[in-house]
Amino acid sequence: MAGHSHWAGIKHKKGKVDKQRSAVFSKLSREITVAAKLGDKNPDMNSRLRSAIQAARSANMPKDNIERAIDKSSMVLDSNFESIRYEGFGPAKTAVIIITLTDNKNRTASSIRTIFQKYGGGLGTQGSASHNFNQIGIIKIDKKEMGEEKIFDLAIDSGADDCIFLEGHYEIHTNKDEIYDVKNLMEKEISNFISTEIGWVAINKVNLNEEDKVKMIKFLEILEEDDDVQNVFTNAVL
Repeated sequence: MAGHSHWAGIKHKKGKVDKQRSAVFSKLSREITVAAKLGDKNPDMNSRLRSAIQAARSANMPKDNIERAIDKSSMVLDSNFESIRYEGFGPAKTAVIIITLTDNKNRTASSIRTIFQKYGGGLGTQGSASHNFNQIGIIKIDKKEMGEEKIFDLAIDSGADDCIFLEGHYEIHTNKDEIYDVKNLMEKEISNFISTEIGWVAINKVNLNEEDKVKMIKFLEILEEDDDVQNVFTNAVL
């Protein structure tokens, strides 16, 4: 989901490859567990949990896995997961934002710093890269759910700021503080969502030569393979 450019499509397709399915399910399960722990275990009463379950279903996670992740929330009372944002600059000085969900900040920071260094970049302080992005709410919906004209009207009527047509899916952009209000209204017409998240969209994108592009994709893949990393955003055009 990095940068909401072509990388979003690359990642979405790779996520369906069997050898990566386990890693994808692990990240989704963690989000479900944390959402259930922090709020009501009934998804109808917990917007974050409902969105996490919808994302899991979109990734074809078995129902048993989803139920186990919810049940696990009652058994991890001693684990305090935190959502931590890391910022830095990757190959060709591209701006990168990493969103993690971790129960060990030292482990996560060390791992991410090592990956940056391996690919010629560097981890910065908060604010060092985020000024290159706008933070917004992003709702992703498969194009099979609804036609373009109807989804555009529904998005605007629900209070969204924009509706973007991409290959295979729509992106509904909202004010980050209003994302669940918009989604609740859209749920009256749509039951299946790819994902619902607070994301970072690049203000000015950076074009890369072919050599740097290959290096950047590998860098992003290695970041996303880290168990603690939930999402990565970049201003690189891929």
